[in-house]
Amino acid sequence: MAREESLQNLTAGDAQTVKVFMPRIGYTILAIIMAIFCTVSLILNITVIIVTFKYRQLRHPINYSLVNLAVADLGITILGGMLTVETNAVGYFNLGRVGCVIEGFAVAFFGIAALCTIAVIAVDRVVVVCKPMGTLTFTAKQALSGIALSWTWSLIWNTPPLFGWGSYQLEGVETSCAPDWYNPDPVNMSYIICFFCFCFAVPFITIVVSYGYLMWTLRQVAKLGVAEGGTTSKAEAQVSRMVLVMIMAFLVCWLPYAAFAMTVVINPGVYIDPIIATIPMYLTKTSTVYNPIIYIFMNKQFQECVIPFLFCGRNPWAVDKSVSSAETSVTTASSSFTKRSKVVPA
Repeated sequence: MAREESLQNLTAGDAQTVKVFMPRIGYTILAIIMAIFCTVSLILNITVIIVTFKYRQLRHPINYSLVNLAVADLGITILGGMLTVETNAVGYFNLGRVGCVIEGFAVAFFGIAALCTIAVIAVDRVVVVCKPMGTLTFTAKQALSGIALSWTWSLIWNTPPLFGWGSYQLEGVETSCAPDWYNPDPVNMSYIICFFCFCFAVPFITIVVSYGYLMWTLRQVAKLGVAEGGTTSKAEAQVSRMVLVMIMAFLVCWLPYAAFAMTVVINPGVYIDPIIATIPMYLTKTSTVYNPIIYIFMNKQFQECVIPFLFCGRNPWAVDKSVSSAETSVTTASSSFTKRSKVVPA
């Protein structure tokens, strides 16, 4: 049974009754969990940025998006996760209406920028590995264009609530804020539907199509038998695992939240327990830890620089040179395959 306490109104100066949805220990546990994730996120993402600037071999266009992802994740952690730690520690949202709008906008803005960056990374890998034109190279201009598109796209779809199309309100157990999924007003619903379609569906489709095409290309290369000694098959298996992990992480972090939002939009009268509704919201915030591990620390080139950096110059794990050789073979073979296919621009 939810107990009630008298707290200051988030929208005005009057007192209002705010529901507290679980015992005090529940909020404390949430605060501890988020504090752990925030700490790990800060360490991992700051490490990525420092290492990239420190080592020249990492400062090339294909890694620009990885650094951009780290920056976006830091934004979520600092302006979203850390504020959530504080509000859960006190047991209610004590930052006022302005704090709610700032947190809701910041988490949505950096979150969608990160999501779009993941889609850009998928496209980047297709360009680099598959090289549809055979002689196509990935330039700094293209990399920066993808990054600019990610931030612009996020800004376009997260500023409307600041001007009346949609709004940012308390969510779940009411210790964090997000776009208002609950308001059945047609104007608000139109924003939520557009937000879902353009900020979740579009990146997801881009990721699936890009990695699907990448896997198809690798299979065609393997059939041609360009690489010797089975290196292509080994690389294909490795890439398959990577793609599976990437898509599964994406779905775990974002699909529950999208499904929850669409359920509320389609059936405004549906009742979802606030504690249950909180789970998908916190899953999206944990992506700031998964992202650097999957997209950066599983990257061989980053590993060779990051591991010695974290272990004071030592690398406890031997680098598998054969895998790197296999990846090189696949890249070369895929170029040969696309040249043979004589693909021309649309």
